[in-house]
Amino acid sequence: GVHGGSKVRGVNLGGWLVIEGWIKPSLFDGIPNGDMLDGTRVQFKSVTLQKYVSADNGGGMDISVDRDDASSWETFTLWRVSELEFQFRTTQGQFLTYYGNGCSVSATAKSASSTETFQIERNNNGKVHIKIKSGTYLQATMDNQLTADYPGTPGWDDNAATFEMTIVANNLHGDYQLANGYGHNKAKQVLEKHRNTFLNVGDFEFLYRHGINTVRIPVGWWIAYDPDPPAPFIGGTLEALDNAFSWAEDYSIKCIIDLHAAPGSQNGMEHSASRDGTTGWPTSSDYISQTLHVIDFLASRYAKHPAFLGIELLNEPSAAEVPLDTLVSYYKQGYEVVRKYSPSAYVIICQRIGSADPLELYQADIGSHNLVVDLHYYNLFDTFFVNLSAIDNIQFIYKSREAQLQALNGANGPLVFIGEWVNEWNVTSGSQSEYQDFGRAQLEVYNAASFGWAYWTLKNDRKHWDFEWNIRNNYLRLSSSEKRVFNSLRWLLLASICFYQCQILELVENWI
Repeated sequence: GVHGGSKVRGVNLGGWLVIEGWIKPSLFDGIPNGDMLDGTRVQFKSVTLQKYVSADNGGGMDISVDRDDASSWETFTLWRVSELEFQFRTTQGQFLTYYGNGCSVSATAKSASSTETFQIERNNNGKVHIKIKSGTYLQATMDNQLTADYPGTPGWDDNAATFEMTIVANNLHGDYQLANGYGHNKAKQVLEKHRNTFLNVGDFEFLYRHGINTVRIPVGWWIAYDPDPPAPFIGGTLEALDNAFSWAEDYSIKCIIDLHAAPGSQNGMEHSASRDGTTGWPTSSDYISQTLHVIDFLASRYAKHPAFLGIELLNEPSAAEVPLDTLVSYYKQGYEVVRKYSPSAYVIICQRIGSADPLELYQADIGSHNLVVDLHYYNLFDTFFVNLSAIDNIQFIYKSREAQLQALNGANGPLVFIGEWVNEWNVTSGSQSEYQDFGRAQLEVYNAASFGWAYWTLKNDRKHWDFEWNIRNNYLRLSSSEKRVFNSLRWLLLASICFYQCQILELVENWI
């Protein structure tokens, strides 16, 4: 356990060894064509036809240029090859391809190589030319087809090879986008600087002083292949994790290793290192076997470390994309892998995000002891919370969250862990006192979780997400830190009293 069996009072070290661009956006500032990263969704409209390029039925046939409005068939996801070269993926997962000059362009390729790679030339007005390897440009023909046969160099005005490009979404900013956006050498420089400066031993001293006894450390699957992980990922996270364990040991802080990004992505989000927003992890037995290898690597390396508390087998699997039976099978195997190296380490299993009941994991018989279910509690990311007032948010904590925690604490099964929560909401004009009340309500309720809780995150450019900012600015008050200060003052007072008592006794003895 933690310090003789006390509960986890933790903080997540998010945005450090697994990149989430919203935590520190400046990491992406130097990427050329930074609005065209992997996973960016784009649409193209012919300037001559005033029609959108479309992959009818989401792919599987020739590309047409015949749509007045743009929706899913007219939206393509970028795979970035270089600063100027890209591949285009359809909603059904096929890639745009061509077979030579003069041929039509189709959406029939199941994988991408040179004939699926296009160069994009941009001007400052949102217009583009799309060129194939031979130097020929794509054009929209009068019979509404897309062909790779425009002769010569096109202009930027009323030209069959000119398209208006609309960037529909550029919201994936994870490890894949950073590394592939910069290229290996520059990405290595950026990430080495970030890993060496974002956190240091002083942060652990700060956490210790404020009563934090545990850190939950997100890692990506590529850590098991350090120092030379598969492209485009950049090595160095293993050394940083070793440092974190050493710093934690110095301050009697325990470590939970959290597998935040699994091979193929378990939820399609940037924090799972998805390339393009798809969720491939549950579709491949190879991905799952590779994930178990990562758990084996981490357990074997850290199981005997004095600061080690446990491993979280997978962060936030998607309820919509990850079938329960697939997840439970993986959790059972992961539990046994950890038990090979430690009979007592906590094995943490995360609830599926989306519409999934955490009780589904209590009914799964995953492991016999020191098993923990991780729930993530945010008054965000759901339309339910959009119009709630400060009072409404606080009442929700006491009524809904507390009721669920009581039910799970009373269930015959795993311990309960609120592995992520934050002192933030959708209340746009919340006062400091309202934030303090919101934070107090969460702490009161989450303190009842049988395993404990961990705040998201230690550091964040968005100040209310930043644990350190909350503490320094008195938005979040941890009773244990106040108790630690009180105890120090109490012992100082007692020591002073004893000292003066001794002085008085000595004076009395001398007088007698």
